Amino acid sequence: MPCHNGPVTGNGKLVLAGAPIGQPGDVSPRLRELLARADVVAAEDTRRLRRLASDLDVEITGRIVSYYDQNEAARAQELLKTLQEGRTVVVITDAGMPGVSDPGYRLTHLAVEAGVTVTALPGPSAVTTALAVSGLAGDRFCFEGFPPRKAGDRARRLAALAQEERTMVFFEAPHRLADSLSAMAEAFGADRPAAVCRELTKTYEEVRRGGLGELAAWAAEGVKGEITVVVAGHVPGEVEHDPEALVAEVERRVADGEQRKLAIADVAKGAGMPKRELYDLVHRRSPTP
Repeated sequence: MPCHNGPVTGNGKLVLAGAPIGQPGDVSPRLRELLARADVVAAEDTRRLRRLASDLDVEITGRIVSYYDQNEAARAQELLKTLQEGRTVVVITDAGMPGVSDPGYRLTHLAVEAGVTVTALPGPSAVTTALAVSGLAGDRFCFEGFPPRKAGDRARRLAALAQEERTMVFFEAPHRLADSLSAMAEAFGADRPAAVCRELTKTYEEVRRGGLGELAAWAAEGVKGEITVVVAGHVPGEVEHDPEALVAEVERRVADGEQRKLAIADVAKGAGMPKRELYDLVHRRSPTP
């Protein structure tokens, strides 16, 4: 992958480079060569990039620019011009693949639209690593990224996934993990098998497996580090919901301002049960005045 020192014309090449998720030694020889020879390296965190280069004993000879969530839209336009001048631009995030819950999509989209060559240098991924070590089925899965931060939005998103039959993979911040696991237990059932993967490939790697309710109780004590959550998919025909949990979810939504009728319909749909059945449960517990 040649490095250009003078003016160049014609389309260049965009390379999406997978970065180690914990161990610098997991990088490939190709990434070492790429970092040393690329014209521009666009990094989510330039300090972490320089630390990685130091760990790898690689000298980055090209220009280093920042490329993170807050400047992604503007910087993508600048980088597109660089690509159209015939340069090689590498996008690298703090860990894992660019574009997977990390910056990269906007520039990739612009480059494709402009006819610029786009390729990837595969590398470690927290998504597939967690899936592999979870002990859950990996033949069919979906990546759901970070659950919504607000409780109501999160509950609605998870309710929509209650009947998802594929294994689901989520990212989550450690300080929101307990709340998210509790919400998953309500939406999917406390006994739904899951795994919390913490600090993958790092010194203090930990994989905690169990039902969502059990994992939520564990996380309530406090968890640190980078977190990936893997949840088993719904098995058709299985009854996975505690009626008390369903009623509590309806009451929580009503307390958040949602109409009771709509809350019952949505929760019943997510649970795969008739609306009338949940309506009766709700009104036996807390009848309408």
